[in-house]
Amino acid sequence: MSTPADSTVANPPRPPWWNEAVFYQIYPRSFADSNGDGIGDLGGIEDKLGYLELLGIDALWLSPVMRSPMADHGYDVSDPRDIDPLFGDLAAMDSLIESAHERGIKVTMDLVPNHTSNQHEWFKAALASAPGSVERSRYIFRDGKGENGTEPPNNWPSIFGGPAWTRVTEADGTPGQWYLHIFATEQPDLNWNNPEVFEDLAKTLRFWLGRGIDGFRIDVAHGMAKPDGLPDHDWELNELMRNSDDDPRFNNPTVHEIHRGIRKVMNEFPQAMTVGEIWVRDNERFGEYIRPDELHLGFNFRLAETEFSAESVRAAIDNSIAAVAAVGGTPTWTLSNHDVEREVTRYGGGDIGTQRARAMAMVELALPGAAFIYNGAELGLPNVELPENALQDPVWERSGHAERGRDGCRVPLPWEGAEPPFGFTTAATTWLPMPTEWSTLTVEAQIEDVDSMLSLYRSALELRASTPEISGSDIDWYGSPPGCLAFRRRGGLICALNTTDEPIALPGGKVLLTSAPLIDGQLPTNAAAWLI
Repeated sequence: MSTPADSTVANPPRPPWWNEAVFYQIYPRSFADSNGDGIGDLGGIEDKLGYLELLGIDALWLSPVMRSPMADHGYDVSDPRDIDPLFGDLAAMDSLIESAHERGIKVTMDLVPNHTSNQHEWFKAALASAPGSVERSRYIFRDGKGENGTEPPNNWPSIFGGPAWTRVTEADGTPGQWYLHIFATEQPDLNWNNPEVFEDLAKTLRFWLGRGIDGFRIDVAHGMAKPDGLPDHDWELNELMRNSDDDPRFNNPTVHEIHRGIRKVMNEFPQAMTVGEIWVRDNERFGEYIRPDELHLGFNFRLAETEFSAESVRAAIDNSIAAVAAVGGTPTWTLSNHDVEREVTRYGGGDIGTQRARAMAMVELALPGAAFIYNGAELGLPNVELPENALQDPVWERSGHAERGRDGCRVPLPWEGAEPPFGFTTAATTWLPMPTEWSTLTVEAQIEDVDSMLSLYRSALELRASTPEISGSDIDWYGSPPGCLAFRRRGGLICALNTTDEPIALPGGKVLLTSAPLIDGQLPTNAAAWLI
């Protein structure tokens, strides 16, 4: 006869909070301005926490707010353990964290470990020191090729255009060594073979975690490690977020030792997490980044890249789930971010683009794993075709004005009113100009409109949080007509998507939510539905 202790079934451990979390990415410059300078800041974010709580998200991801000369809008960090005055100060950050936590919202922030600003104290010291010095060993300095070292050390290009090398003038005024910068000239790459570099990163991690930060998005998580000898390469493709898996600048095997070191520090704070920006195509190599002793999550961008067709969407979902399955990882989903054209525009623009973006929001939020929403997606904002004199992305200048860059998806959010700046700021102008036609897309215009994009997001997020059937770590596919898809979460939720030109019959079940009104009980074109 068994004892009570023998027959007791232990409760399974609760999964970590990030496994099914909905993260809301804030591009701080463009969210809300509290001091009237036309640029968003930490005070503006804190002022809008009520809105974010009403929206129903679980966590914030803040794009960089650390001290920076802003050559790449914060991704050139001059002091990783301070807040840039543009956004506030450490007290403002502490206040935001405390206020968010009071509302049950986690706060994560960007971490930029691949490079620093050229205004970082380390780099200033490197320029003032001789070749071969301790100061230069923190970065990747090399002698040039050719007579008198006038040619770059190798043929690598910068992701932003032009060469990935800049020659320095030595302290005595003579032309000297070259330093590597995979991105802009103002962003010299760190030398991760130098233990001092990791020691400083660990100090930064503990600094922010100790202040209550709940995790980090790691910029260029597939970077940092460089191949021995920095060999030349046969370049067929060099585009931001379009590099191939054989690109020597990224995805070198020794990067995993760096992530293991980061994870050891993170394990000191078991309620905090990391998510890596990983532009790696091969699923096996992608999965290596989220092994149990490396990153907690890895950004998979398949949904953000795929066209609006049932076949492509299904392939992206299958691929994303397969990428993490072998290592027992959690899938992640996103339709856009600060580097990607907004989904309304990507799916065709206008009414069609909006309809498709509504449908894809429901597909994303029905999937198992963590979801990431880029600020403004919940308002159905499109990309903005900005005038050339307004463009600020370094891609614009570095490409010789051949590439317009990413400013079109970074325009400030419209909050209220009938004309710019739509309550974003009290200033007369905003750091990027806002289009007058956004008057119908403001939070104020949408919040009481049950048919708006904002109301759809609120309804979907509320159902996601409260519906037991939206559960289970796997999905099963239904047989569907060409141009349609339907999957079932193991908990019971069914999600159907129609990308054809005609209405389709829905699977059996009770309809919870649709992205567009049903037509005689059928799902219209460019629409999605949830059923149980």
